[in-house]
Amino acid sequence: MRTISVSAALALSAVAIALWAQGPPGGRGGPAAPAVRRTIQTTDGQTISGQVLAEGMTDLQLRTDDKKIRLLRKTDGNRFRVVTSQTDWPTYNGDPSGNRYSKLKQIDKSNVGRLAPRWIFPMPGANTIENTPLVVDGIMYVAQANECWALDAGTGRVIWRYRRERTRGIAGNAAGGFNRGVAVAGDRVFMLTDNAHMISLSRADGELLWETEMADWHQNYNGTSAPLTVGNLVISGTAGGDEGVRGFVAAFDQTTGKEVWRFWTVPLPGEPGSETWKGKEIEHRSGATWMTGTYDPALDLVYWPVGNPGPDYDGSEREGDNLYTDSILALEAKTGKLKWYYQFTPHDVHDWDAQEPPVLVDTNWQISPGKSEPRKLLIQANRNGFFYVLDRTNGQLLLGKQYLRKLNWAEPVIGKDGRPVLKDLPKDANGDTYVCPSFQGGANWYSTSFNPATGLYYFNSLERCNNFSARRGEWQAGKGYMGGTARPAPGESYEKFLRAVNIQTGDVAFDVPQVTTAQTASAGVMSTASGLVFYGENSGSFMAVDAANGKILWQFPTNQVWKASPMTYMFDNKQYIAIAVGTDIVSFGLPE
Repeated sequence: MRTISVSAALALSAVAIALWAQGPPGGRGGPAAPAVRRTIQTTDGQTISGQVLAEGMTDLQLRTDDKKIRLLRKTDGNRFRVVTSQTDWPTYNGDPSGNRYSKLKQIDKSNVGRLAPRWIFPMPGANTIENTPLVVDGIMYVAQANECWALDAGTGRVIWRYRRERTRGIAGNAAGGFNRGVAVAGDRVFMLTDNAHMISLSRADGELLWETEMADWHQNYNGTSAPLTVGNLVISGTAGGDEGVRGFVAAFDQTTGKEVWRFWTVPLPGEPGSETWKGKEIEHRSGATWMTGTYDPALDLVYWPVGNPGPDYDGSEREGDNLYTDSILALEAKTGKLKWYYQFTPHDVHDWDAQEPPVLVDTNWQISPGKSEPRKLLIQANRNGFFYVLDRTNGQLLLGKQYLRKLNWAEPVIGKDGRPVLKDLPKDANGDTYVCPSFQGGANWYSTSFNPATGLYYFNSLERCNNFSARRGEWQAGKGYMGGTARPAPGESYEKFLRAVNIQTGDVAFDVPQVTTAQTASAGVMSTASGLVFYGENSGSFMAVDAANGKILWQFPTNQVWKASPMTYMFDNKQYIAIAVGTDIVSFGLPE
C-alpha cells in the first residue's frame, strides 16, 4: 500500500487543517481565533509562557514554545498549580495484554456508592460512540470517524481537534461513523480513517504528520479499530468482513508510515492453508481484522483475532476449515511471521468471528488436583459460546468448555484434537436451521477482564438463538456479502448477564442478570484491584459489583444503548472512571 507524502496529505486534508486551526470550538464556522499568549506564575515558583488553548473558571491549558502542553489549575493569589496524570490508560485496553484490569484502589467497595459524573464531553456530530478514551500525560484522546480530540483529562476541556470529511459511498460499519479509538506513542497519535488509511498526528497540536493507505475502500475495506503500538511499529487490520474483503494485519513504521510487514489472513491458491478452501469462492473470503490485538513483550509476539469467512452464512462454495478465519494468530512482532494459530470455529456459517479480546494472563495453571505450574495463558470467551484457555507460547489448547446455557451446535467440551464436536442440526420446512447462540454470539467485541485476586474472568454474555438461512449471492462493491439471514426465533426472547467464569475449570462462578430490552447493548467490562467490576448493563445503567460475588454496589442510569467499554486513570491524585455514553464521554469520580 502507498504512503502519502506529508505535503500531499496536507493538501488532501486541507479541510481538516483549516478546522483544526479554529481550535477548541470544534471546527464550527467563523474565522480562526487569533492566538492569545499568557505568562503565569505557578505555586512552586515557575514562570510559564505560552499560547492559550482553552480556559475555564478553574483550569487553563497552555502550549509552550517547545510544543509542550501544560495543564494548570487556578489557586488563590493568581497563581496556578501544574497538574497531570499519575496513572495513564495508554492503549485501547489499558495494557498491551488486553486485560482491562486496573491496579488502582482509590475507588473501592466502601466509597463506590458515592461515584458521580465529574465532567462530560459531548462529541459533536456523533451518532453513537464506540470509542475507548486513552489518557497519556494528563491528556485524554477520544475519536470518532475521521475525528480526534485531545482533552484535559481532569475537566474534559478541548485542547485541540483534528477533523476531515467522511468518505461518501463507503461500505460497512465505518459508514455509520464507528471508530473504537486511537493509539499513542512518543509525540504521536495514530488512528484509522473511515476509508482504511493509517494516519499519524502530532500530540502537541493535532497536525497531520503522515498518511498511509492500508487498502482500497472501493473494494469494501473500511477502518474502525484502534491501532496497537509495539516498539517502533503501529499495527492494525481493517473492517469489511461482512462485505467480502480479504483480511490482513499490517505494521507501519511510526516515524515514516512506511509499511514494514503484512500478514494475509486468507491464503491465495497454492499458499499454506489454501487447501482448507474448496469451491468457487476465491476472491472475497473475508477474515477481516477489525479489532485490536494484544502483545507479549517477553515473547515478542502479537496475538491478533481474525473474523468470519465470507459469505457469512453460505458455505457452499467454500468447503473446508477456511483458514485462518475465526482464529487467533500469533505473529512475530518485528516480521509478521506466523508462529502459531488456533482456529475456534472451522467452516463457520454463523458469523462467529474471533474478534473477542484475546487476553494474556500469567498465572499458575492447575495440571492435576493439588498441583499447578506457572503458565503463560491466552484466554477468550469466544462468540461461538465456548470459553478457551491456550498456552500462548505454542497455541496448545488447555481448556475449551461451553459457557452458555443455550448452545446446541456442538458438544459441551471441545474435543481432544482441539476442534468442536459438531451436532447434526435439522432444517425446518423453510430450510432454516435453529442454532444457539445467535449470530451475535455469546460474547462479542467489547472488553473483558480477568482479576488475578479472584481468579475469575468477567464478560457480558448473551443467551439467544436464531433461525439461520443461507442463500447464494454475488459480491458487489459497496454492498454487504452475508449470503443469507439470521433472525430471532418466533416467540423467543433473550437473556443477558454479567458472567464470571473460573479460568481453571471453565465453570460459571456467578451471573448478574440484566434487563431485557428491545435492543441488545454492546458494553464492556473492567475490574480493579479494589475488588470492583464495572460494566454497562443492557438497559443503560453503568454498574459496579463486588468482584467476589456479583453483589450490586452502585448504578447510574444513562438511558442510552451501550456501544463502548470503561477505562480508568489517576489525574491530580484522583481516580476517574470514564466511558462513552451515547454521544458523550462521561468521566466519573468521587466527590471532593
